[in-house]
Amino acid sequence: MTTGRPEPVSTQDDDELSSDLIRAIGKQIKVLRERAGLTQRELGGRLGYGEDLISSVERGRRSPQPQLLETADTLLEAGGLLTATIEDVERAKAKARVRHPAWFRDYARLEAEAVEINDYSSHDIPGLLQTERRARALYEMRKPLLEEQTIDQRVASRLARQEILTRWPPPMVTVVVEESALRRPIGGWEVHKEQLEQLLRLGRLRNVELQVMPLERTEHAGMGGPFILLTPKGKPQLGYTEVQNSSRLATDPEEVRILAARYGSIRAQALTPGESLVLLESMLGER
Repeated sequence: MTTGRPEPVSTQDDDELSSDLIRAIGKQIKVLRERAGLTQRELGGRLGYGEDLISSVERGRRSPQPQLLETADTLLEAGGLLTATIEDVERAKAKARVRHPAWFRDYARLEAEAVEINDYSSHDIPGLLQTERRARALYEMRKPLLEEQTIDQRVASRLARQEILTRWPPPMVTVVVEESALRRPIGGWEVHKEQLEQLLRLGRLRNVELQVMPLERTEHAGMGGPFILLTPKGKPQLGYTEVQNSSRLATDPEEVRILAARYGSIRAQALTPGESLVLLESMLGER
């Protein structure tokens, strides 16, 4: 049965939404429905939803929207049992939207507990520093094309990672970005201007040191490509490289040592943090 009401469930059918919480709420709805002597079809009819949707919610395959929980609570005389779960359900749904690609999840987990992050970016601005609109522009131009839902998930996941910069205590973060990446107006000039302004703001944080590798350098220690040095709390430093949707974590001490030495050379060849902020300000003045 359809009534023109909004769908009572999320359009996502992800494993994350089929959590213990969602299944438990579905079982509660089933018990309350059976206590009221109603079939799934009858309950759906009274609430204005289809039988198949009620069935999916009761089996924990779909996440109930607040409207369904509120109306079902009243109809089934649950006494607030269902409405009390709304906040938890919405939190579970928000968590499910933050989904990294499978090849990136190990790094994202380690990054979340990092006490130090050192990032050399050769062709783009690091995800930790990107604005929402720049991140969206990057995903929208990806080939092959990504579905809109996937783009929304990836953008939400990238923005969620950025909370690490302002938590307490924050990690120490150093970033070296190629000047060419800062001059490429991904998403258009308005989006680019917003991105440069964000870099200026983040570059002034006490725990962030942002440096630019100028185009004019005749020697460059980073010609081997971008990489990250990450130090999780209480664990040895490790390296991370990423290319063409594949990634690699380097844990061998000698390999990590070489990356660290290379990063030191890259920082020495780049502009100082102060000089880099001055360059960013001049770029903003050019538009």
